[in-house]
Amino acid sequence: MAPDCRETAGRDHGFLIEFVRIGNSTKVSAIDPKTGTEVSIVGPTSAGEAILSRNAIAKLTRRLQGQSSGGNSPARR
Repeated sequence: MAPDCRETAGRDHGFLIEFVRIGNSTKVSAIDPKTGTEVSIVGPTSAGEAILSRNAIAKLTRRLQGQSSGGNSPARR
């Protein structure tokens, strides 16, 4: 069975959000179109898109803040 994929534009932040559902899990990718920075999280599908996207955006925001402060944040966390 093919995964269920959906892409939305984050209205509040201008981020791109992609949902990929596979079974009981959903992978959420958040992308900043200005910098090309992308992060991903995986969570239970039952959590709902609002919570999953909020967590992905929070992770992306932390990554962007680390980059702007000149921190040596690793490529993956």
